[in-house]
Amino acid sequence: MRVLVANRGEIACRILRTLREMSVASVAVYTAADAAAPHLDLADEAVELKSERGYLDGEELLRAARAQDADAVHPGYGFLSQSALFARACGAAGVTFIGPSPEAMIALGDKRGSRKTAEDLGVPVVPGAHECDTLEAVDAAAGRIGFPLLLKAAGGGGGKGMRLVHQRAQLRESFEAARREAESAFADARLLVEKFIAPARHVEVQILGDGRDAVALGERECSLQRRYQKVLEEAPSPGINPRTRAGLLDSAARLARAVGYAGAATVEFLVGPDGAHYFLEVNARLQVEHPVTELLTGIDLVRAQVEIACGGRLPDPPTPRGHAIEVRVNAEDPYRDFLPQTGTVEMLEFPHRPGLRVDSGIRAGSEIGARYDSLLAKVIALGRDREHARRRLIEALRETVLLGVGSNLVFLLELLESEFYVKAETYTTTLESSSWTEPPVPAAVAAYAARALAAHGPGGGGGGAGAGGAGGGPADRCSPWTALGPFRMGS
Repeated sequence: MRVLVANRGEIACRILRTLREMSVASVAVYTAADAAAPHLDLADEAVELKSERGYLDGEELLRAARAQDADAVHPGYGFLSQSALFARACGAAGVTFIGPSPEAMIALGDKRGSRKTAEDLGVPVVPGAHECDTLEAVDAAAGRIGFPLLLKAAGGGGGKGMRLVHQRAQLRESFEAARREAESAFADARLLVEKFIAPARHVEVQILGDGRDAVALGERECSLQRRYQKVLEEAPSPGINPRTRAGLLDSAARLARAVGYAGAATVEFLVGPDGAHYFLEVNARLQVEHPVTELLTGIDLVRAQVEIACGGRLPDPPTPRGHAIEVRVNAEDPYRDFLPQTGTVEMLEFPHRPGLRVDSGIRAGSEIGARYDSLLAKVIALGRDREHARRRLIEALRETVLLGVGSNLVFLLELLESEFYVKAETYTTTLESSSWTEPPVPAAVAAYAARALAAHGPGGGGGGAGAGGAGGGPADRCSPWTALGPFRMGS
């Protein structure tokens, strides 16, 4: 078997590592901007994508697969991972798509199809409308369900193509912006509308199916989000009771079985204060936060995907043990409305110890641009209970060194130490309604900064993006370099 990984960044690295452990030959793809990316070092072969559409060009990806004699494609997440057209094109070309069939993807991976399937099965759904491709249709739906409401991309997730609309006057601008973003991210401008429900918890269930049966591997809580993208994920959810958990797992497994789902999927729900759950959508692919479930269950989900695609059996559902928490390290400034940051990674060091996992797609020297998602790495801690995992993750972040590009590391520490997080009072609106103060600079970061100053002198070294730094400008609240004078490499 030879697998082409049709992705980039940390997820490409993560997939390629499992393929190497399985002794499966691999092919990486890259654009000119990713010519020095770490995932290329993990593959047996690498092919440059020259199309302007890059990782979204299914025809070029299949040409690369044929040229390298790859007989399977793993799409990762994002890009074409939920494209039924690409999955069908793979089948027509004689290339195995490591994921669900096009029919199952349409039924569940497409947000419109999944709402209809859930309704047919009697799974509770958020009030809304699943066909809203014109402003007139959106306006009519708004008249039925009222404001506030969410416009959502039908062909993908990750917060792309999503807009919260509070009043009718915002409808046209939000509709046009959501369509543009959905087309850019997924080559699919279709939208649906849902009633915005708050306060609520965002809880999701990890599914594995083999086309005949499906198993639920437990739930993850993902309520802490900004701009509809998750910041922190944990399992098990601290905010639901056993009865709600049982209902979530049953609903998720029934959805997967109903369409003959094969591969990994995540079924997402909102959970109200009374414990009632409402189906949101299915991500018919591997999820960014899948390491949380892997640490709790001991199941390698990428290995399971590959084995299922080759006709293998489902694993027995294990009993999750302990508590796992994941944070996403992003190139962004949380204290300036999560403004994306760019630059060169000058220094990078993650701690290594038992109970800690780091999935990263960068290294020292990596250029961080604005073209792709801002995710740099994921840091995941496993503990015997929630507090143990929380303390372990805090210590890991305090010892993490990332210089040269602004990041949210300081913000993540503040989040983990916040009163609402300690008490597990986390809802989808929590981050938006909270205020933040900057904690002390981690000692390890300060030590690296001092060595960098000694080596390069004031004003030397790599330049970081964002406010502050040499040359004046407003101070960057999330930067530990404010106290070090005009020199700044990153935060």
